Amino acid sequence: MNTAVPQAVELIAPPHWRTVDFLSDLHLQAAEPETLACFERYLAGRQADALFILGDLFEVWVGDDACDEAGSFEATLAERLAAAAQQRPVYFMHGNRDFLVGTSFFERTGVIALADPAVLIFGTQRLLLSHGDLLCLGDVDYQRFRRLARSSAWQQAFLAQPLAERRAQAQAMRAQSEAHKQAGEAYADVDGPAALAWLQAAGAHTLVHGHTHRPAEHVLAPGYRRVVLSDWDAAAQPPRADVLRLTARGLERIRIGPM
Repeated sequence: MNTAVPQAVELIAPPHWRTVDFLSDLHLQAAEPETLACFERYLAGRQADALFILGDLFEVWVGDDACDEAGSFEATLAERLAAAAQQRPVYFMHGNRDFLVGTSFFERTGVIALADPAVLIFGTQRLLLSHGDLLCLGDVDYQRFRRLARSSAWQQAFLAQPLAERRAQAQAMRAQSEAHKQAGEAYADVDGPAALAWLQAAGAHTLVHGHTHRPAEHVLAPGYRRVVLSDWDAAAQPPRADVLRLTARGLERIRIGPM
């Protein structure tokens, strides 16, 4: 298992940014229109100077060519994101469900690709940003698959298949994942010592991540913490749709309520 600490890229927020929002794990899909509508209302609100999407915006992404299908769910989402990116910077970090988002998507939408991990320098604050999956070291099977699926050879072979076949494979994988969830299988959480090592290497004291769907704040060591983003499900009872908002005062959770 690779426990090396990756080098984080740095992004310096321009002085005019006063509010930055973070979100992740919306898992947008055509079968869940309530969550999509909630996200669209959030985008229309324009309450932040910049938006950072830390992975798994989509339930699945089988290739940028899905946007070429007129009227497809992917094409509609690309249009919404393009409109949002014209109003303020929108950054996107790959997650474990949408790691195949590629160059043509970013060119089409104007969304800015963000490496994982990355450090946001916001005034005097340094925040380490990650999707979080790479830190779940206890999920050995997933880490093995992640290394395979992030290789150029695997991606080229997958994307070479017809779009319909890719969609069918993705559907089968989602069904398998849902079966594991219904069986009550426990998923590995972020490894605390590894997260602390990432923070110390990056010169940051706060890690913001998603992936685990366990929104909370954890103290890793005196002066070091990790803050976990919520997943989104507007049809749940109660609905889940939070953003983490950064201002000069620090971080605050904001509920994006349903209409």
